[in-house]
Amino acid sequence: MNIIIEKAREEHAEAIANICSTGWKQTVAGKLSEEYQKKNIAFWYNHERVKKDITQGTYTHVALDNSKVVGVIGGAKTKPDTGEVFVLYVDESYRYKGIGKQLLTALTKQQIEKGVSEQWVSVQEDNYRAIPFYEATGFVYREKRTTTTETGENQVSIRYSRIVK
Repeated sequence: MNIIIEKAREEHAEAIANICSTGWKQTVAGKLSEEYQKKNIAFWYNHERVKKDITQGTYTHVALDNSKVVGVIGGAKTKPDTGEVFVLYVDESYRYKGIGKQLLTALTKQQIEKGVSEQWVSVQEDNYRAIPFYEATGFVYREKRTTTTETGENQVSIRYSRIVK
């Protein structure tokens, strides 16, 4: 396996949409209704939206294994000295091989170059894949947030942050 991290491009849109929708569904399985899952995926992970988000720089990097997209990260600067990780998913068959860390390192480097010194991320409550990963990479629990979805369900996310240099 020869993983290469590179800038996300429009031709990666379909693979990014598939990886993100699959990963997000795994994250919220048993927590949010099928109805909400379908609506959320249709809104965020349709190919046109993903292409637009790539063009705008929201999806920043992909992990490639022999030109196959196997992971994706996205984020942005949200305040003068603050960055956010919006999305980080790795194809299920490639997890636990250091790809997520490589993607996070690439985004963090880009954000530091833009003046970011603090980085934030939101993680679905009880996400046993993401929480240990972020804690192992230096993120510290800050708060719990509950929002109501358009289907009237409570979605609980945990906010983490870390100092980056």
